[in-house]
Amino acid sequence: MQLVVGRIGRAHGIKGDVFVEVRTDEPELRLGPGAVLLTDPSSAGPLTVESGKVHSGRLLIRFAGVKDRTDAEALRNTMLIAEVDPEERPEDEDEYYDHQLIGLDVVLLDGTLIGELTEVVHLPYQDLLTVTRPDGTEVLIPFVSKIVPTIDLENQRAVIDPPGGLIDPTEAESDGGPETSR
Repeated sequence: MQLVVGRIGRAHGIKGDVFVEVRTDEPELRLGPGAVLLTDPSSAGPLTVESGKVHSGRLLIRFAGVKDRTDAEALRNTMLIAEVDPEERPEDEDEYYDHQLIGLDVVLLDGTLIGELTEVVHLPYQDLLTVTRPDGTEVLIPFVSKIVPTIDLENQRAVIDPPGGLIDPTEAESDGGPETSR
């Protein structure tokens, strides 16, 4: 199975180094020296990581065969893809690959079906689960343990405990703040 693990950014210096926007929780494994990565577009690869380091808080990588700034700039915006065993799990038991979550039934604590998990949206501060309801509408669920206490891969379901109003806006609770109409 293929996982997107990064996107090549701008070149750095004259020796072929590039900044990489990391899209994996395991950069040392997926983007470490010796890693062979497929690319999108496929004509840019495969690429083999020759070396890498953190520079100014960002990952800086040199690929084998990329010898100068011109070669490096030609790779800009190329997606880096790792080949991963579909049975492989992240090291942390509370982490999941997106492909493990897509297709799960999303249910409330009492077992009421809310819908199917159709996408994981990765944002800088938190991930969101896109749930497609039986009527075709979508709802975004913050992927935090308080709201999503259980991921049960064996039974193919995600159990949620949403605050009032998250699933059905008519159930939203007032915060006691000032009223908006008079």
